[in-house]
Amino acid sequence: MTKKCFKCSQTLPLGDFYPHGQMRDGHVNKCKSCNKLDVSANRSKNIDKYREYDRDRGNRQSNDYRREYYARYPEKRAAHSAVAKAVRSGELVALGCEICGVWNTHAHHDDYSKPLTVRWLCPKHHADVHAKL
Repeated sequence: MTKKCFKCSQTLPLGDFYPHGQMRDGHVNKCKSCNKLDVSANRSKNIDKYREYDRDRGNRQSNDYRREYYARYPEKRAAHSAVAKAVRSGELVALGCEICGVWNTHAHHDDYSKPLTVRWLCPKHHADVHAKL
């Protein structure tokens, strides 16, 4: 099945259009290429706004909070730092999640006194493990 992009007027396969449940055929009326160009142009035009948004988004903690947290849990901080250093040096290699095999993984410590003994877990399974604790 094909569809015509309203911006570039090319007739392209449906796979070249992003899905959108509220459209009659289930796809946006602008092809992916045109959409990407528009998004890129908008970001360039409003770069200061987007940089501020990027800095503020997510669950970034303040420097004061981090300092207090590290002071409360020095063993945990030391273990996290040791893993980061070992990964950078190649001494420790990140593996796929031991539960599902996904490659986007976190190093999970069962015991912080053994900083380089970690289990590699995807974010979902890492959260599940901590929820059980």
